[in-house]
Amino acid sequence: MEVSIKSYAKVNIFLKIAGKRDHYHEIVSRFVRVKNLYDTIRFTPDNKTNEFNLIGDFGCDVKNNSIYKAFIELRKYCPKIDAFFRIYNIEVEKNIPEFAGLGGGSSNAAAFLTLANRYFNLYYKKDKLARIGAKIGADVPFFIYEYDSANVTGIGEIVEEFKEEPLDIEVITPKIKCHTGKIFNSFRDNFYKEITKEQSAELLVMKSKDILSKLSIEQANDLYLPAINQYPKLEEYAKKDWYFSGSGSSFFKVL
Repeated sequence: MEVSIKSYAKVNIFLKIAGKRDHYHEIVSRFVRVKNLYDTIRFTPDNKTNEFNLIGDFGCDVKNNSIYKAFIELRKYCPKIDAFFRIYNIEVEKNIPEFAGLGGGSSNAAAFLTLANRYFNLYYKKDKLARIGAKIGADVPFFIYEYDSANVTGIGEIVEEFKEEPLDIEVITPKIKCHTGKIFNSFRDNFYKEITKEQSAELLVMKSKDILSKLSIEQANDLYLPAINQYPKLEEYAKKDWYFSGSGSSFFKVL
């Protein structure tokens, strides 16, 4: 029997750096799910190789794929999935661009964990799945909770639903693959600043549309100027009313 789940993209309405923790940056951000952009993940029978088999158009090898990492992590809690995925493939229909600031890899990991939790009747609560997901990537917990809109703080592990009307979002992704590490290095070396607690508190209670009406693209995302510094051609896409998601390269606007 084939089972499937949608794996949605996200955009950052705003993304501010609040400080450092070990080797990570602490963030203050509003994540919003993009309902019209998603991958589809399926568990399909007929794995002829008798080993873990991931099918999809990915820009990395299997061992570095977020779904494989999620499988390895979940296997620690549920060893029986190892035998299952020797006779079932994991097929991913990719629509979310990679290296684009849309959280595609994190979303895929979260969707895999969510589908496995349902399929194997594990009955893990979302908080437990989010803790497992946080070991795979900082953005994974947001996708585990399946909120349309949420305030995300810490290094990504603190996710609080933000109640607002659903947003229709249009996304464009230039054919520029942004390397997150390079952009953070540029931020640290040339643009470093931290949002104050007072500024954070103000943004976290504002509706997303109000934030975008108040802030420019540079003000909304601390990683925009570092990204332009590393990939100057991105600036050609910074049109009026368009904003920058994550470390790029995607731009979005609310319709």
